[in-house]
Amino acid sequence: MEIPQHNFRAYDIRGLYKTDVTPDLFYKIGVAAGTFTKKHLRGTSLTVGNDIRQSSPALTYAFISGVAATGVHVTFAGTTAFGQTLFKGGELKQDLIAYVTASHLPPEWNGIKFYYGDGIGLMEKDLNQIRDNVLQNSGTLADWKKIGTITTVDAASNYKKFLTKKFHFKKKIRVALDCGGGSMTLSAPDLFTAVGLDMVPVFCEPDPLFSKRPSDPKPKNLTVLVDTVKEKNCMFGVAFDGDGDRAVIVDNTGKVLSADETGILIGKHGLSPKKGTVIVNVECSKAVPEQLTPLGYRVKQIQVGHTYLTLEAKQEHAVLGIESSGHLIIPEYFLFDDAMIIPLKIAEIVEHTGKQLHELVSQIPMYPRHKEEIDCADQIKFQVIEKLKQEFIRDYKKVNTLDGVRVDLDQGWVLIRASNTSPILRLTVEADTDKIADELKRTFQEQTLKTIETIQQKILQK
Repeated sequence: MEIPQHNFRAYDIRGLYKTDVTPDLFYKIGVAAGTFTKKHLRGTSLTVGNDIRQSSPALTYAFISGVAATGVHVTFAGTTAFGQTLFKGGELKQDLIAYVTASHLPPEWNGIKFYYGDGIGLMEKDLNQIRDNVLQNSGTLADWKKIGTITTVDAASNYKKFLTKKFHFKKKIRVALDCGGGSMTLSAPDLFTAVGLDMVPVFCEPDPLFSKRPSDPKPKNLTVLVDTVKEKNCMFGVAFDGDGDRAVIVDNTGKVLSADETGILIGKHGLSPKKGTVIVNVECSKAVPEQLTPLGYRVKQIQVGHTYLTLEAKQEHAVLGIESSGHLIIPEYFLFDDAMIIPLKIAEIVEHTGKQLHELVSQIPMYPRHKEEIDCADQIKFQVIEKLKQEFIRDYKKVNTLDGVRVDLDQGWVLIRASNTSPILRLTVEADTDKIADELKRTFQEQTLKTIETIQQKILQK
């Protein structure tokens, strides 16, 4: 099988099972990861766990074999929720942590994520080193006397002990819990009960095929959760993605909250004292700094990607991190993006304020937002972004080139980024009114299309 290089992405490795990812490939990734651990991290230990997908055990066992063959010792956390594996790896002070999953993608997909021992996602340059080890077959096997050991551990018990010490609810807080049949079925129901929440289960039985609800907790996939919240008079609901690194909150009226709204709620009502750095990416709403800066927080903008979110949070000693795609971190508990923390924090806010969640949400002004995907060939998409940067710097006062190109205006902002994995440009617009948002979308979409055409014409003329 030819190794598909396109499966190695900026933050993880993923693809279709049998077509793109196979046990044979995962053995090679294991050898590459073990070699990376020894040569670049100067380490000898790796913890790995996997989600509940049908293909995950086969891929994980192949990966473990590859790692052990390099002489690195493997701690196997088993089939777990994401947070359980990351917690165990950190508790054991491992050199590298891996989790086999395709996160929110359909069941026929699978992949693997890597983290340093402190829970920070592996940076692209280091992930590329593992990729190069695979593609160049440059992994190093150990002598038979030095093959790594493989130890199976309980990843659930101490994780549960840690969180039950941090959270315990005296008031009756009814929460609708939608695990979507994913890996959070292995941890969330038990933990919610242990901390004293009145849980109403929704799709809380393991379902490796995601037959009841897609693993991506988009609003359109949460109709059962929304109905349950309203019918059972829940104070709020939560839906997790397939592995448990994203949580979507639904308030007591059935309104599905954005990551920005959830992050603002935590910043306003869930942290004390209200000071320190809040990390946001360039796609986050302008409502975040508007709401949190006056309270005493410093809001720092970074590029898109949960790996950068976790790294920046560590470097800045941040109190909160918000990724517009749904990853949130509260470093007081974990540096990694374990979504379990989010509903526990929301329940804490409901208990401490004594208010309905919707009342708190209604105090957060959110702005109209549009997202568009613009077709653009892989060969020229980054050229287009560079040309747009030049044009926007010339034409506008506030231009941010941290990730793609963002233009901040008096009544809104526009962001244009090239996809790392697809032949598209992503256009995001947020403005004070729908009318302004529509105008900005039209103006910047037309300019982008014109720039694409100009570059294409230059290529044809050569």
